[in-house]
Amino acid sequence: MEVCVNSTKLLNLNQNTRLFVPRNSISHSFKNPILQFNSNVQKRPLNYPLNQRSCFSRQIRSLQRPISSRIKASPASSATSGSETDKLPADIMVTETQEPNSRVRLSVEVPAAVGEDCYKRVLKEFMKQAKIPGFRPGKIPESILLNYVGEESVQKATVESILKRTLPHAMSTVTGRALRDSVRIITKFADMEKSYSSLSSLSYDVIVDVAPEVKWISENGYKSMKIVVEIDHDIEAEKACEQEIKRRHKSLGTLKIVTDRGLQVGDLAVLDISATTIDQDESNVQKVPAAESKGFQFDTEDDNKVLPGFLDSIIGIRQGETKSFPYVFPETWQQENLRGVEAQFTVECKELFYRDLPELNDSIADKLFPGCTDLNQVKESLLQKCREMEQAAKDQATDNAILDQLCKMVEIDIPQSLFEEQGRQLYGARLLEIQANVKLNEQQLATLSSPKAVNEFLENQRENIINLIKQNLAVGDIFKRENLQFSTEELVKEVQNSVAEFKRHKQEYDEERVREQVQDVLEGAKVLEWLKEHADIQYVTR
Repeated sequence: MEVCVNSTKLLNLNQNTRLFVPRNSISHSFKNPILQFNSNVQKRPLNYPLNQRSCFSRQIRSLQRPISSRIKASPASSATSGSETDKLPADIMVTETQEPNSRVRLSVEVPAAVGEDCYKRVLKEFMKQAKIPGFRPGKIPESILLNYVGEESVQKATVESILKRTLPHAMSTVTGRALRDSVRIITKFADMEKSYSSLSSLSYDVIVDVAPEVKWISENGYKSMKIVVEIDHDIEAEKACEQEIKRRHKSLGTLKIVTDRGLQVGDLAVLDISATTIDQDESNVQKVPAAESKGFQFDTEDDNKVLPGFLDSIIGIRQGETKSFPYVFPETWQQENLRGVEAQFTVECKELFYRDLPELNDSIADKLFPGCTDLNQVKESLLQKCREMEQAAKDQATDNAILDQLCKMVEIDIPQSLFEEQGRQLYGARLLEIQANVKLNEQQLATLSSPKAVNEFLENQRENIINLIKQNLAVGDIFKRENLQFSTEELVKEVQNSVAEFKRHKQEYDEERVREQVQDVLEGAKVLEWLKEHADIQYVTR
């Protein structure tokens, strides 16, 4: 089995010289997926050892509950919120039924003897608390107590007592399998009350998600994977170094307004862009929301980051001028609903600038890279950084390829609760990323945090979330199968580092949860290291 995976683009070494990006606003790459189609790098867990992660990425992961910690959870304690298993006067009957998505239905039948015992306990408790004139606490006749408290209140309390005492016994049938926080009684409370009042017995149904089984399509296929990893030529150190020198040189230039000509390569334009579909039936013309952009800052030397052919269609446009042109989206376009769509683009040039650049010589070496005295030193320093980043990108592309292939090698019936939790963690991480770059007001934050926004994300990212869960579970299974280990020293060191990060950023943390998360990351790193040693990996530059 082979798989091709694109590598990530080389990140800017200095991201403090961006032009025309309004403060406190969402970047254009976030607002306009069409005009920034090359920025769709998918982040994955377990791509780097902990000591190579940025502080921010480590904080993000520290906010997430690892999958394995939920699978290892004790179901009885999580289901009953701390209730202890109480000895019952008679055995309850529990029937277990397997349901889709690794879910189990427990049908619980409580005999009358248990109901009667719970009833007596409830009466005894009410007697202790009730203060009825003429009677001492605990010495109140049952009929008077029922009249004072109300039979309905006693009945409700009895049903609650039955559930509290019997649920731990029912959950014992799925000990070691139940997922934390997935237990739910689905029988209506009113129906249980009715059943108890007429029969003195009670029955109810519980559903609980259990740890999914990892089924390998080929039992030992992961031991000899064949992987082809495509590496983008832009991350090659030599080329990346040249591009970075050029970018830094550009950042030293002064922007001046173009007054006597139209747009040409090298200019920077501020554009308002819109698009509509082209249809013979004019009544069916629709806007293309993904193409809408106001004040888009377009660097003509970065035309490879926008629509293919977009620059050619607007070359020569002057400030204040509007151009309209037809465009057919490529069949390979990332947004499936736009592939092959015929559209009419309208572009208005709001502002047009050219760069007045200083001469590229030794006199600006220190500005290009602090501490350097000539261009050769600048190139050597940047080349070293680019080589490090090239290797990091290559490692990440390799890890991504391995994880993608693992996902295709397993079949897992994923529980809904696990899917929702993993999806919410990813959505929360995305919100944190936005907040790290953009100051959101209360209304924006409320909108992005609404159940509607979260549910839309879960639905749109369903495939990615499922694949991520499959990857994590497959990695955990390999760790156990191959008896891989990491040292206690590694675990202690990384836990200390993570705790130090929380303290440095003055954030609250649960040390036990941090320990679980660090353990997950270390397990993943060991598995990826083992898989690389046993895989046939081929690198192809494109």
